[in-house]
Amino acid sequence: MPLCELCGQALRTEPEMRRHLRAHLEREPRCPLCPFSAPGYDELRGHVDSAHPEPGPAPAGGPPQCPFCGETGASGGQVEAHVRSRHGHLLDPPAPGNGQQLYECPMCDLVCANCQILQEHVDLHLEEHRFSEDINVGGSLSDLELAQQLQNEDDGQQGLEEARQERGEFQKLQRQYGLDSSGGYKQQSLKNMEREVARGRMQPSEYHKRRADMMESLAFGVDDGKTKTSGVIEALCRYYQNEIKDVRRVWLSTGVDHFHSSLGDRGWGCGYRNFQMLLSSLLRNDMYNDCLRDITLIPCIPKIQSMIEDAWKEGFDPQGASQFSNRLHGTKAWIGACEIYSLLTSLRLKCQIIDFHKPTGPFGTHPHLFEWVLSYYSSNREGGTKVVCTPKPPIYMQHQGHSRTIVGIEERKNRTLCLLIFDPGCPSHEMQKLLKQSSDDTSLKLLRKFVGSLKNKQYQIVAVDGELSPEEKVARRQASQVFTAERIP
Repeated sequence: MPLCELCGQALRTEPEMRRHLRAHLEREPRCPLCPFSAPGYDELRGHVDSAHPEPGPAPAGGPPQCPFCGETGASGGQVEAHVRSRHGHLLDPPAPGNGQQLYECPMCDLVCANCQILQEHVDLHLEEHRFSEDINVGGSLSDLELAQQLQNEDDGQQGLEEARQERGEFQKLQRQYGLDSSGGYKQQSLKNMEREVARGRMQPSEYHKRRADMMESLAFGVDDGKTKTSGVIEALCRYYQNEIKDVRRVWLSTGVDHFHSSLGDRGWGCGYRNFQMLLSSLLRNDMYNDCLRDITLIPCIPKIQSMIEDAWKEGFDPQGASQFSNRLHGTKAWIGACEIYSLLTSLRLKCQIIDFHKPTGPFGTHPHLFEWVLSYYSSNREGGTKVVCTPKPPIYMQHQGHSRTIVGIEERKNRTLCLLIFDPGCPSHEMQKLLKQSSDDTSLKLLRKFVGSLKNKQYQIVAVDGELSPEEKVARRQASQVFTAERIP
């Protein structure tokens, strides 16, 4: 059987031994040499060391000393009386048989032959208790602290990784939407022209000529016209008058020039190019002469960026402006329907932005969008000529990642609808095919978009319909500060 090292008691099992040792430690600490009770074992040990120092031999020729506390007396009898009165509890009960005084340990009931042995024995208890506390408390806290430290390190690493990923995604979005510091139209134009020269696709002489033309265009703030195709609407009028076939009626906007992306805005300039298309039609309509009296030529893309910034400075769409840090010029930032609306309204053009926020037909289609466009171009669908060249400006149409310009709509003989769309991603040489007298349905595939062709989740359109008075412009500016697009259910 295991024996307790503190009291020698035999115990049957190890769990009993643990409970027995725990009982030793849980007893109230009490001084074995006097009635003093301590709040803890550290205090008890300090008391024993200070109040009951280990007795040493009396100095030669010195007075007698108490063996328990070292107090001196005038005679041996006086010291004996002191011991019985002050330390009598240590002398009782007398040892059986031979009258020897024994001392019982207050922690384990062990009986010691003298107080010095008892003090050494109690010191062992105190050392054992202190060691046990260091293991049970200090060790546990160390494990807990280590676990917490490891958890904090894991959390820190995870936080750093998440922050790195978020930063990477943000930088990717900045690059995607032209909000990084890689420059704007001018820088991209020069870079791409230099790349064309390096690949042998452009002669150095042509590079210097095009660079000079670009710098002149930017200096005057007007588009150089190198990506423009004019006369497409007029060619469509002639085509529909001669080749109706499956088309019952068609409505077309006032003459619209097509603009496609160039080396300077490829990948991000569709919104600006669609504004150029819309403006080309507005400048042909006398109804808007007053609003556009300061604009005689189509502005270049950096100029359009400055015009939008001016609209923001007037107070239009402050929330949208903040997303661009109130800066477009010198960037490759994408723009959308809200920026087009703010720019047009700042020019006192009466327009509306309409949000087709969810599909309204089967297979993710938007028949309500087609019906709205038809109602925009014609309030009376019956009677009249088959080809209607309306005074209506084209419609700016935005969806995720791209924008295009609606220039008309067909009503087929089976009553289905087909939009006619100018896409700034279509190059000039393709658009110029529509100008040929031999144009046929194959060429019109560039423009035609049936209901099943538009399946983006959401579309926004901006349509111009008149002028604004100065008072109406102020009211629209104030409304744009809490602006939400009109939604078609």
